[in-house]
Amino acid sequence: MAAPGLWLTRPRRVPPMLLLLRLLIIGAVGAARGLGSEAGPASVDAAHAAGTCGCGSPQRPGTEAHRYSREANVAERASAERPVLPPQMAHIPAGVFTMGTDDPQIRQDGEGPARRVRINSFYMDLYEVSNAEFEKFVNSTGYVTEAEKFGDSFVFDSMLSDRVKRDIHQAVAAAPWWLPVKGANWRHPEGPDSTILHRQDHPVLHVSWNDAVAYCTWAGKRLPTEAEWEYSCRGGLENRLYPWGNKLQPKGQHYANIWQGEFPVSNTGEDGYRGTAPVTAFPPNGYGLYNIVGNAWEWTSDWWTIHHSVDETLDPKGPPSGSDRVKKGGSYMCHKSYCYRYRCAARSQNTPDSSASNLGFRCAASRLPDT
Repeated sequence: MAAPGLWLTRPRRVPPMLLLLRLLIIGAVGAARGLGSEAGPASVDAAHAAGTCGCGSPQRPGTEAHRYSREANVAERASAERPVLPPQMAHIPAGVFTMGTDDPQIRQDGEGPARRVRINSFYMDLYEVSNAEFEKFVNSTGYVTEAEKFGDSFVFDSMLSDRVKRDIHQAVAAAPWWLPVKGANWRHPEGPDSTILHRQDHPVLHVSWNDAVAYCTWAGKRLPTEAEWEYSCRGGLENRLYPWGNKLQPKGQHYANIWQGEFPVSNTGEDGYRGTAPVTAFPPNGYGLYNIVGNAWEWTSDWWTIHHSVDETLDPKGPPSGSDRVKKGGSYMCHKSYCYRYRCAARSQNTPDSSASNLGFRCAASRLPDT
């Protein structure tokens, strides 16, 4: 586990007083915010050990970023062609489950307490949204992601070419493997010299919460609530760490794309992948969902909070407002020694305009969208 990251300063035009305030906050507070997400360039001050994991991804906070988000996501054009997509969604039956845990592995993330939650039936995408599916959306609407408009996004350093690294002179202090890369976006996951040409079936990356909402709206869907996501993750099992049970590798088989080896020094790729895997890889859980943990972090619709009522609730939707959104599931960068967040109860956060090379999403729906 690592500490919460801090605000990332960008080489944009920032009012002097605001810049001074940010610098004072960074120097005095160190790591007051969660580094569990990817986004925004520049440097971040060191963080203390009580924060979220640096394998998660840095954030883009600040008033400029939020103002920019609203302008950048005046959603899709009203005349945009609606997609014709196969209903590759699982029906998730109504039920009651235990959300969270009374044995939190990362207490500062608000994993506890365990509480009973009732969920109405809904539908969940079988797969994380792939590059191919996101490309259909972009081609249909002309949508431009926030990473593209900001001009950069965060990338895990070992995925970068030497040429790209030579031009980078900043990093996240608390997690120096996160580098701000100009030209990194969903089409170029590792910067301008990379491509998704041979990764059409891999999860789309460098997608902000705002971008994910725009896609889901276009597809006639929505983001799942955190409760829906966790209920889906558990696949009908009760009080289990992972979607398939309590053992990470039952009978020696890999069930998720996570880090093997020593983070962040070496990833053996024992599970077959050192970066993302195809969205259809690995066995599905009890509800037929693939890669619900590992591979790429997945956005949910909830605002972030670490305070939860122990009372039984029906379809909770999180607090009415906040600064960060909840993401779930961990990614290919997660390892038990550092980012043990590929458990169903685990969680992390990012600002809605954050993006990174391990952050994606899948959609949900209250009913199957028209096709």
